[in-house]
Amino acid sequence: MTTTATHILRLLKWGRVLARHGALRGIENDRNVPAPVKRLCRIARFGTRQPSEPDYAGAFQEIGPAAIKLGQALATRPDLVGEIPARNLLSLQDSLPPVPFAQIRAAIETSFGRPLEAIFASIDEDPVGAASIAQVHRAVTPDGRAVAVKVLRPGIREQFARDVDTYEWAAAHLEALGGEATRLRPRAVIANLKRWTLREFDLRREAASASELADAMRGIEDYRVPDIDWDRTTGSVLTVEWIDGIKMSNLAALRDTGYDLPALARRLVLTFLTQAISCGFFHADMHQGNLFVQGGPGRDSTIVAIDFGIMGRINRQARLWLAEILYGLTTGNYRRVAEIHFEAQYVPSYHTVEEFATALRAVGEPMRGKAVSELSVGAMLDGLFAITRDFDMAVQPHLLLLQKTMVMVEGLATALDPQINMWDVSGPFVKDWIRDELGPEAMIVDRVREDVETLLRLPALVRRIEDAFPPKGGAPEQAPLPDVDIIWARKRESNHWVGYIAAAILGGTAAWALTYWTLLG
Repeated sequence: MTTTATHILRLLKWGRVLARHGALRGIENDRNVPAPVKRLCRIARFGTRQPSEPDYAGAFQEIGPAAIKLGQALATRPDLVGEIPARNLLSLQDSLPPVPFAQIRAAIETSFGRPLEAIFASIDEDPVGAASIAQVHRAVTPDGRAVAVKVLRPGIREQFARDVDTYEWAAAHLEALGGEATRLRPRAVIANLKRWTLREFDLRREAASASELADAMRGIEDYRVPDIDWDRTTGSVLTVEWIDGIKMSNLAALRDTGYDLPALARRLVLTFLTQAISCGFFHADMHQGNLFVQGGPGRDSTIVAIDFGIMGRINRQARLWLAEILYGLTTGNYRRVAEIHFEAQYVPSYHTVEEFATALRAVGEPMRGKAVSELSVGAMLDGLFAITRDFDMAVQPHLLLLQKTMVMVEGLATALDPQINMWDVSGPFVKDWIRDELGPEAMIVDRVREDVETLLRLPALVRRIEDAFPPKGGAPEQAPLPDVDIIWARKRESNHWVGYIAAAILGGTAAWALTYWTLLG
């Protein structure tokens, strides 16, 4: 068990790194930050030289793999870290210097229990990518297929566990200070971060997620997931089809090839909405490096996604709420958006729907009908987070992945088409989905399905009732018998009162005798 002194020393060490990048200045100047946290920041930055412009992304990059994952999560939380730090953290690249190939070879051979040459015909020693948790090498299978081989960094599980242990300790103490820290629920944020990242450590889960998403998106012709090589996949090694295409981050190459960038932007947004709202299962790490474009520049082009370590799920009820919220903001139906927040219990019941609807209108109206390039994102975020504070809205950890992905998708779409109007793109899709899920036909189908399921459960219910109340045996039923007074029961009842009376007489006599002898004496 990690000691308190170890946690504090780690925090001070990380604080020194943050201070050297100027990343503590905002914390010290924030009026919502508790005084003990500000004191710790002052101690951490003592004697350091701070740059004029803070580099939050650089600081998290230097601290290590767990900090990179934390920084990516905090990039979606301007309410927690502030607007400027959140925007800077969006540029955080999940990359580290590669591990020497000798260690990668040893990891692959240990995982499969065979020599590397028995698994792959050839493998490039130089990685094509080195992230905080794993790195990827290009290889060729014995049957001649080009594949990408993803291998966990040796020792990454242990390093991550140590760092997250301190994150949990710090979050618990921060939340215990009360006030704004309690509403922001930092412990839940760290718990979600831990859960997401632990999934990434099992590459078989990533392979299963890719396979599941491929099945869910099978009917979407312009979106594809690489095939999994299950025979060369373990908990520490993942082998998938090699993807030749243009990375979506390479805008110049996309233009030179003749791709319609605004069309790609629209398709990207609709693909995300299909996953999140229609399927309830979405790729939650949709940054530019994880998306490729294949095929010709016309209608034959296909978006190919890679890296399925972080996936998000939303149940049907939450998807219905999400779709209605998006559609309500698109059409200006702020009353319905407010009602959903109360139905979902995102807003405490001591507030009123009317006041919340008015607050939403103040934020939503300036955004409607405008391209992303014309919006003041800072003003919009300030308004939204003021609402969460004013109406005591607690953070919803189960929606953090969705929020993170929406920020990524918006950034990608805007890079492809600065004039894109997110409302115009998402509005028709959400409207059609709501009609399909909440329209009269859908209500009838849901009711029929529910009633049929109830009828099908009736036989099992009858059997359970019979088990609880088994049928009578073959002997004839006994006729009613007359009531008879039991002697010892009556005696016990009568003796009960006699005992009380005798005790009262004896107690009174003893008290009288004691008083009498006291007076004589």
